Amino acid sequence: MEEIKKDAEERMLKAMTVLERDFGKLRTGRASASLLDDLKVDYYGKPTPIGQIASVATPDSRTITVQPWDKNSFSQVEKAILKSDLGLTPVNDGKLIRIALPALTEERRKDLVKVARKYGEETKVAVRNIRREANDALKKLEKDKSRGYSEDEVKKAQEVVQKLTDGYVLKVDEKCRSKEKEIMDL
Repeated sequence: MEEIKKDAEERMLKAMTVLERDFGKLRTGRASASLLDDLKVDYYGKPTPIGQIASVATPDSRTITVQPWDKNSFSQVEKAILKSDLGLTPVNDGKLIRIALPALTEERRKDLVKVARKYGEETKVAVRNIRREANDALKKLEKDKSRGYSEDEVKKAQEVVQKLTDGYVLKVDEKCRSKEKEIMDL
C-alpha cells in the first residue's frame, strides 16, 4: 500500500515538473533562456538542441543572446530561430546573435493566459488519472485476500491518495494564477 501511495506522489510531482517546464516555454514580458530550450538547429545534418552548440544568456529583461561555439553554425542558429513559431527576429553581428523581445500586446497576453490555463488543466487531468490508477491498484489489493488488507485500511489509503490529489490540484491552481499574473504584468 505504501508503495502505491509513494508511486502516486512521485508521478504527481513529475506532472508538476512538466507543468513548470511548459510554463518556462511560455513567453512572458521578460526574456528567458528557456524560451529556446526546445529549439533544434541543423548542425552538420543532425537536429541538435541549441543549448548543445551555443551558450544562451539573458543580459537584460528584453534581450536574449546566443553565442554559438562553432563560428560556422551562426547561419544555422539564425535560421532555426527564424523558422521557429516563437515570432522572434535574431540580429547577427558576427560574434553574437541578439534577440530583442518586443513588448506583448494585450491580445497576445490574453492568448498566453489561455495557453497557461490549458497547461494547468492538462496537469490536473494527469493528477486525477494518477489518483484513479492508485485507487484501482488499492482496490485490487483489497480483493486479493492473500495480502490481508482490510476494507478500512484500503479506505484510509484512498483518503490519503485523495488528500495528495487535492494538494497537487491546489498547487497547480496556484502556479496558474502566478503565471497569469506574470503574463498580464506590464
